[in-house]
Amino acid sequence: MKRFIDGLEKVTEWVMALMLAVMVALVFGNVVLRYMFNSGIVAAEEIARLMFVWLVFLGATLALRHQQHLGLELVQVRLPPKVRRACAVVSHLLMLYALWLFVEGSWIQLLIGMETYSTVLRFPMAFYAAAGFFPALAMGCVVLTNLWKILSGEPGARVPGDDPEKLPVAQGIDAQALLTRPRP
Repeated sequence: MKRFIDGLEKVTEWVMALMLAVMVALVFGNVVLRYMFNSGIVAAEEIARLMFVWLVFLGATLALRHQQHLGLELVQVRLPPKVRRACAVVSHLLMLYALWLFVEGSWIQLLIGMETYSTVLRFPMAFYAAAGFFPALAMGCVVLTNLWKILSGEPGARVPGDDPEKLPVAQGIDAQALLTRPRP
């Protein structure tokens, strides 16, 4: 299963890179055409906007999987391990609730968007809502997996404040010293 998910992640990264390249080419090409030739690609703005929305949500999903979202762990670092785990469980449950609301809202927008079409290309506006729906499902799986690891006590669980490598450098904490010192 891990190989499948890693492969899916690689495909997602390649799709994101391709979307970014197409977006840049369309927008840059449109700017050049407008200012130099007084014309432009009519569909460029719609395509770039759709790709940007998908790019943001796919990137957010990958960032969540690798714990690269901004987080403030100043409080969690100072908590005892059991309290830290309890806080992580509560925060994961809140994230699951927020993602459920996002999935539900995206689904409603997706249904509405099936009957509404874009101005130039006439594609269903549901393509925009799908950009929130599918990544929110994937993010829910990521959060649920980590929650299961926390609850079952698996060593691969990500609990904020547990990893000294991720401590803020601005606090002047030497992560290497924390890693090499003997634990009580």
